[in-house]
Amino acid sequence: MIDAVLFDLDDTLFDHRHAARVALDGVRRGHACFDRIPERDFERQHAEILEELHIRVLAGDVALDDARMERFRRLFASAGVDAGETLVRTTAAGYRERYLASWQPVPGALALLEALHRRARIGIVSNNLLQEQEEKVRFCGFTPFVDALVVSEAVGISKPDPGIFAVALERLACDAAHAVMIGDAWRTDVAGARAAGIRPIWLNRDGDRRPDASVTELVALEPMEPVLSAIFAVVTTTQSA
Repeated sequence: MIDAVLFDLDDTLFDHRHAARVALDGVRRGHACFDRIPERDFERQHAEILEELHIRVLAGDVALDDARMERFRRLFASAGVDAGETLVRTTAAGYRERYLASWQPVPGALALLEALHRRARIGIVSNNLLQEQEEKVRFCGFTPFVDALVVSEAVGISKPDPGIFAVALERLACDAAHAVMIGDAWRTDVAGARAAGIRPIWLNRDGDRRPDASVTELVALEPMEPVLSAIFAVVTTTQSA
């Protein structure tokens, strides 16, 4: 029996990648120095810099605004530009404005949460800042269907540490054997859930190679019926083994 379904937020329920891509395209088009960097390389560089600085923000090593400035300072440096304070600040602000304007849920996410909430409790487990994640959940219309929002900044533990999953399970009054975790990041979501004794489902929207064929894989959150079948089949199959 399944009592709770846990989700990652960014790029599982909330389409961070879409918003980042739109915002980054605006940066690229606004500065000729980036023209000579292939689009995929530019996107990859930005993602790598963002991830590195994001970890430092969550650890409290750098302030959020400083991290945003440093991100674009490094991007300009990758294009051979020693950007001054004004250019970096203006670029970061423009990116942020376009990012916020491009928010949207992952296709199928809202309908899936609504359907699941009639059958199980719903939790979100996210490595990020609490206010930002609360705003995303509210913007996407997820709030009525989320019973617990567990964010690393607020609880002081980050995925893949099993402790953050334990917090979510406690808030949902569920044990690990009757929970499922769905996320797009193998190391933090899949491996983290496994370490906590929770059955993982990998959301692989990019068609990447699955590191472990025994883990259930989804390529999208719609159409809904196959997704619901996959979620509940994980528990059924595991319990009968």
